[in-house]
Amino acid sequence: MSHEALARAMLEQEARALLTRIAHVRPFALHMPMVTAAAVSPSAQTSVENLLLAGRRELTGMVRRFIAWLAEAPSAAEAQRRFNILRLRFNAIIRQFDIFASVFAQRSEHETGVWVAGLDDVAADALSIPGDYFQAPPIICYLDRNHGAAIRRAYTRLPGGKENPVAVVSVPRERMIGSGIASSLVHEVGHQAAALLRVLPDLRTSLEKAHAGSAGRKRGWMLYHQWISEIFADFWSVARIGIGATLGLIGVVSLPRPFVFRYDPNDPHPIPWIRVRLSATLGNALYPDPQWARMDGIWTSLYPTDGLPATLVRLLTDAQELAGEFARLLLDHRPRSLRGKSLREALPLAEMQPARLAAHYARWRAHPDLMRQARPSRVFAVLGQARADGHLTPERESHVLSALLTYWALRSSMDVTAECARAHPISHDRRYAQAI
Repeated sequence: MSHEALARAMLEQEARALLTRIAHVRPFALHMPMVTAAAVSPSAQTSVENLLLAGRRELTGMVRRFIAWLAEAPSAAEAQRRFNILRLRFNAIIRQFDIFASVFAQRSEHETGVWVAGLDDVAADALSIPGDYFQAPPIICYLDRNHGAAIRRAYTRLPGGKENPVAVVSVPRERMIGSGIASSLVHEVGHQAAALLRVLPDLRTSLEKAHAGSAGRKRGWMLYHQWISEIFADFWSVARIGIGATLGLIGVVSLPRPFVFRYDPNDPHPIPWIRVRLSATLGNALYPDPQWARMDGIWTSLYPTDGLPATLVRLLTDAQELAGEFARLLLDHRPRSLRGKSLREALPLAEMQPARLAAHYARWRAHPDLMRQARPSRVFAVLGQARADGHLTPERESHVLSALLTYWALRSSMDVTAECARAHPISHDRRYAQAI
């Protein structure tokens, strides 16, 4: 047998081996053990399963067409070239499976799986706002060992080029369980909100127009232009959970001084020292109260600027002097997606004033069951306010939140079960017969 024939035979074997591996990419519903309360939402499960099923069909078709083409391949070299392309495509789609496999597998962990399912509810609530401004995608949360949180936004491209049908949010495992988890989670949800509202392009245009003025003002506005994507996510977090967002941010960026004052002209994240102060400025613009000035004072006492290079001090000063003006520009911004409303007007801010949150906590202490009737993001806002006011210990906070995350996950699971029962009222005998 010639070398050409042997090469074709070898490539056929390699291609058939790919088919055997594709056959092992089975639906998550068949091999992911988890209690019902830890499951992702039906819309998220369906979206992911459909994505992987389409990928599996695409790969199978590509491999079978390659095997059929091999018999008439002009040369072994051309066959090898095409097989390399096929294998790269195979690996890209398999990576899609791996992305979701790590997320789904965590749902089988004792307690943790249910808590993470509860975070799904918190994230979905934090993304929703009154009004039909966008269609919110399903959200799946999971815990990671990274120091910070991250999001793979819905409708962005996955490895292989397919559109991601769900938002996947990773939050630091070391933040479970405390109100700081919500700060990281809602910040990432803010990135999804920015995309759905299509707010960043117009904001960047507004910041470019604001560049006029002294050299210091120009530098300050250029910094906000560089940082706007991360600042918007911080704004969303403060808007949805109040001072708990700033407290959580401090927990993330409280690092050695070189990191807190580090400036990278290519980094979309603000200098941490400015970032915390801006969070307090945004909080005061949304919910005026002396607590924000106190928080700002605490932060600057932890990280005084003594001994910093003069150029860095000027940079910090330029950004800080524009903080109040920038906050007003952001809150009064009217993206076209909000149909004439400003961000300040579109978000439900009335119930988030510090005094109201404190009143909720006082009432909940007397009647704990009332917490279960509140929206998840509101609960985190109230508990974050109680922490800031010194009325809630970390131990009590962890106990309350673990119970609430479990309750939210169980409630969502029961709601889905009840909805399915109403939609498909069949007898037990028929159900079991269908299962068999």
